[in-house]
Amino acid sequence: MKNFQIIKALSSSSAVSNISKEKEAMFIAGGTNLVDLMKKNVVAPDKLVDITGLDLKKIEFLTGKVSIGALAKNSQVAEDASIKEKHPLLALALAAGASQQIRHMATVGGNMLQKTRCSYFYNTDMPCNKRTPKSGCGAIGGSNRMHAIFGASDSCIAVHPSDMCVALAALDATVLVEGPKGKRQIKFTDFHRLPGNTPEKDNTLENKELITSVEIPDNNFTKNVHYLKVRDRTSYAFALVSVAAALDIKNNVINDVRLAMGGVAHKPWRLTEAEEFLKGKTVSEEIFKKAADLSMKGAKAYGGNDFKLTLGPNAITEALTIAASK
Repeated sequence: MKNFQIIKALSSSSAVSNISKEKEAMFIAGGTNLVDLMKKNVVAPDKLVDITGLDLKKIEFLTGKVSIGALAKNSQVAEDASIKEKHPLLALALAAGASQQIRHMATVGGNMLQKTRCSYFYNTDMPCNKRTPKSGCGAIGGSNRMHAIFGASDSCIAVHPSDMCVALAALDATVLVEGPKGKRQIKFTDFHRLPGNTPEKDNTLENKELITSVEIPDNNFTKNVHYLKVRDRTSYAFALVSVAAALDIKNNVINDVRLAMGGVAHKPWRLTEAEEFLKGKTVSEEIFKKAADLSMKGAKAYGGNDFKLTLGPNAITEALTIAASK
């Protein structure tokens, strides 16, 4: 790890101002991912702007929505009684992520910005277009058991590792940011990018923008929800496949539905076609299986992750079945 300067920001505007002054500067909050990347020389900033003192930790229930500050800890959000009551899918997804100790340090904004856990990205001796553009993708033709089956490209087949983000994508969240050009809002489903020819660009943040909060609109998904995470071990492991399922059921008919997957793409993968198919249908295992098969349209595996083509629809069916049974 190279030497670096660290300064403490006193406001969002001063944080943006400080980071804008240098090309190789980054924000740091919990540091649960960034410090690992610095230790492995995957990233090497000259300056870190510490934003932990900013007033961005609140969870506020406003008219028609909840606002969650970017510096709210994952554990704080997961354990909040009102979040559990009004947005239980988010609480379940957060509780499935990492270890309890990491959840006590990790922030909502940092969770959104965490990098892929692809072994080629972390190994600076191996080719990786995400780490070093135009160097190649070692995972294509290499070890790719954890990798994408949707939205990949010839440049990158890595997946986004977050559990929280899968739930936020399903819940139609909005990201609020502040940068040198002012404030703006980004639909959560537009926040993360597919790799295309520029896999080094993880998201649609503009240069030096700071995430200030995330907003979730009110909904009726307070009962029939489930977050299913299929992984190699039951603690502190990233998803092979995960599914966020939320159903609004009235008289055994699906009035509304949200469905998203994790562990399968460079971003949380929203299953909008399956959602539209399920609306108005009577709850049944058969209809859930049909929705699951529909969800796998366009899926492509790369050898080591061929099993995800079977695991994916099975996980969707199971998540929907469990959600409907609550």
